[in-house]
Amino acid sequence: MEACVYFSDNFFSAGRTDIYNEEKEMVGSLNLKSAFSSSVDVEDTNGEIVVQGYFPIFSNKWSVQQTKGEELGKVKTGFSFFKKRFRYESKNQSLEIESPAMSKEYTMTDKSGVEVATFRKVSGVFQSAAFELKNHTSSISTEELISVVMGVNAIEKRRRSTAHGTPT
Repeated sequence: MEACVYFSDNFFSAGRTDIYNEEKEMVGSLNLKSAFSSSVDVEDTNGEIVVQGYFPIFSNKWSVQQTKGEELGKVKTGFSFFKKRFRYESKNQSLEIESPAMSKEYTMTDKSGVEVATFRKVSGVFQSAAFELKNHTSSISTEELISVVMGVNAIEKRRRSTAHGTPT
């Protein structure tokens, strides 16, 4: 079961954006909660929240949870000199998320090295980030993976703003 979806951040990281499948049909939406925080709700076509993602207070780890507050997992940054590296730890599995240093393409693999999903930025330099996500497994929902991708994006935005001396 492979699912491919497209979604984007907003320039000010606030407001709703649609999630589309390969046939350009809307399959859900992202509710980017505020320009002052990095939280996001992944909603189905009826506007019901399926998965949420956010930075808990005083944390650099992105939390992914279900609507009832049950935590699904956390995205945290990894250390590497020549790659962008992240890890998604959930109750059921651990995913390594890697990208070559200057690349916009990321691969998610499970602990046995099997590719679970890929995503890539498909937007230009002066546009807000847009993503293509390909989910290759049924063991993790596409909505959960969207929140993971938005977490990686939020962590990278924090890194860039810190590197440029801009407060987050």
